[in-house]
Amino acid sequence: NGSYLLGNIPFAQYAKVDFDFSYTHLVDKKNSLVYHLGLGVGVPYLNSIILPFEKRYYGGGANSVRGWSARSLGPGSYNAGTKIDYMKQSGDIKLDLNIEYRAKLVWLLELAAFIDAGNIWTLKDEGQEGGQFKFDQFYKQIAWSYGVGVRFDLSILIFRIDFGVKLHDPSRIAEGKQWRTAPNGLNWKEDMTFHFAIGHPF
Repeated sequence: NGSYLLGNIPFAQYAKVDFDFSYTHLVDKKNSLVYHLGLGVGVPYLNSIILPFEKRYYGGGANSVRGWSARSLGPGSYNAGTKIDYMKQSGDIKLDLNIEYRAKLVWLLELAAFIDAGNIWTLKDEGQEGGQFKFDQFYKQIAWSYGVGVRFDLSILIFRIDFGVKLHDPSRIAEGKQWRTAPNGLNWKEDMTFHFAIGHPF
């Protein structure tokens, strides 16, 4: 297809920049507020027309927008239906915004309440309707979720359980049901997700 080869294999060329910032505000010895911003952009060039799959971004999951399971969010307002399409549900741009309140309870227990926002987008039109990043549209395609979690602090590691609920689902923009509150209501099966993970999300 005209690509340059290295050992008879087409090689990938891309530039990728990731920015991750977290700030913990200690309210007192047992309570804290944690703010997180994650931003990433990957641009393929010359020998590549797309980022290698393992270098692409995905949305949703235990460390992202927790109203969605891993790799099930985006890109943009793309609606994949009931199945997760790993190839189509990946992108070149990622944005994560999170706020989490953490409170130490008794023994090993820690309680958390959080609000997450973010999404992924593609730089080019790759066939996912609504998936391409556009300055006049992207802010409407930011997904929002909220939820609560329980942490077990074992000193050497933290075992985490989070329960996320969708608030704004950009994949439902076309049908006018993006806000998962009254009058649209919540679908317990589609709009809520449990996450089991090790360590804090950020």
